[in-house]
Amino acid sequence: MVQKAKILLVDDRPENLLALEAILSALDQTLVRASSGEEALKALLTDDFAVILLDVQMPGMDGFETAAHIKRRERTRDIPIIFLTAINHGPHHTFRGYAAGAVDYISKPFDPWVLRAKVSVFVDLYMKNCQLKEQAALLRLQLEAGEAASFGGGLLGELSARLAAVEEQAEALTKQLDDSADPGAAATSAHLERKLAGLRAALDALRPGAN
Repeated sequence: MVQKAKILLVDDRPENLLALEAILSALDQTLVRASSGEEALKALLTDDFAVILLDVQMPGMDGFETAAHIKRRERTRDIPIIFLTAINHGPHHTFRGYAAGAVDYISKPFDPWVLRAKVSVFVDLYMKNCQLKEQAALLRLQLEAGEAASFGGGLLGELSARLAAVEEQAEALTKQLDDSADPGAAATSAHLERKLAGLRAALDALRPGAN
């Protein structure tokens, strides 16, 4: 059973959260609400998220401050953040959003289709990362159990085939991102490709006759 990705929605206005849920419900993922920066940080302590949609203008801890806390934590620093704002103060305001670690900065009212498409890309990347971690965990367990000597047959071949499928999906996703020209998504995709290359090298090193 494929586990759904979690998407964190952060906004102090309930009607905005409801609107985001309506837009993203078609993705069939788990949508988690947070009505403040503090509530968002609390949710991030226990759950893993594919992407965070973060409102800039919030009372108390605003979006910029919340993002700064997220990026300082090792557990959450790599989670993509999409800033949402109802006002536009010009390039300086946008630059501050990217400087805070956002992969995108969208002004309200936004195009629902565009927002859903952007979130979908990060959900796909998250799923690919999860698959990669599962393969790496299986490999590690076998090594710790001292069964590396039996890899010449079925298990190594099965791992290699599974990795090849993930590599193929990642390559197709990378081509899609190249067409979108989204720098944040492209950077996340490059990070995934580096992880895949590392796992492939580890598998190749276990093959009989490898140095």
